[in-house]
Amino acid sequence: MTVDITLFGATGFTGTLTAVYLGTHLPEGGTWAVAGRSAAKLQDVVDEVAAAGGVAPEVVLADVSDPASMRAMAEGTRVLISTVGPYVQHGDPAVKAAAEAGIAYVDLTGEPEFVDRTWLAHHETAVRTGATLVHACGFDSIPYDLGVLFTVEQLPEGVPLDVKGYIRAGGTASGGTYHSALGAFARIRQAGATAKQRKAAEARPQGRKIRGGGTIGRGADGKGWALPLPTIDPQVVLRSARALERYGPEFSYSHFAQFKRLPMLAGTVAGAGVLLAGAQLAPTRKALLKLRAQGDGPSPEKRASSWFKLRLVGEGGGKRVVTQVSGGDPGYDETAKMLSESALCLAFDDVPKVAGQTTTAVAMGRPLIDRLQRNGIAFETLESR
Repeated sequence: MTVDITLFGATGFTGTLTAVYLGTHLPEGGTWAVAGRSAAKLQDVVDEVAAAGGVAPEVVLADVSDPASMRAMAEGTRVLISTVGPYVQHGDPAVKAAAEAGIAYVDLTGEPEFVDRTWLAHHETAVRTGATLVHACGFDSIPYDLGVLFTVEQLPEGVPLDVKGYIRAGGTASGGTYHSALGAFARIRQAGATAKQRKAAEARPQGRKIRGGGTIGRGADGKGWALPLPTIDPQVVLRSARALERYGPEFSYSHFAQFKRLPMLAGTVAGAGVLLAGAQLAPTRKALLKLRAQGDGPSPEKRASSWFKLRLVGEGGGKRVVTQVSGGDPGYDETAKMLSESALCLAFDDVPKVAGQTTTAVAMGRPLIDRLQRNGIAFETLESR
């Protein structure tokens, strides 16, 4: 029997939050499963979903070291969610299985090297089989990708457009995000080589200019300070812009973290520098990894007080639009919501049929924005003139 959605990696902290959300938001008649290596741990997840009043999932045993189990899992579902990270270490088998099975796939990676590697390894297979591979369906990178789409839709068509994004947040990064970030810092050379390979192989739109940028300066509306963020988020936005002509003949996107005071910005830069330097040496990296366990997460009370606000300033054709995407705890609760709603959107909504590795704006767009708005993530227009 084929289920609508399978969640692979359900026993981790974020995986369990995702399972509870899915189980309590599955539409009537929908079917789903949780998958992983341990039947006992998966049963604990089933019990937690049931305790929350959700639809109990089936249990599927699958292990990244067992290709047959991965293939069977992918062939038994229409949409596969993977929360098995760090993705550069453990993520490829799930993408490979989904691409070969011709199904939809979503994850919450923020690792550029992993996304580039899977494009090189599995994009052509997915195009051939009809699989839809959508990475970065959590806080990386849905607020930015869909927030920019929401902004662009309010600007004139057929003219050069410029959008700047400024993110502020209060919360705790997940243990998995911390481990992934250190892994990415340790693999800067490999990531650069992989990105270069992809750039050489990937076709670019003809007759259109798409670019990113940004320098340290004042924040949105001249308030506070803005630091360019070299995360996966602007890469995702620019891929959407290349794929969608609605972004205009020329499109630029700049991506910033916003700080109230300059010393806060300087402290962030210094802290990132320490982690970057420490990640280059194996003994130091090992010590840094011990500071946060992958399965650790903050208490419900801590998550309840966490938040994010993304301010987007778009200009083009004589018009200026300011929008905002905002929500609660970005690292866990809202990430589980975004990931789940992405899978539900692909499984049950009328969305474009897109094959290959793509983005949330291209594969889901407005239907996913609508889903997120109905479930507590705000997309607002603050100014339009």
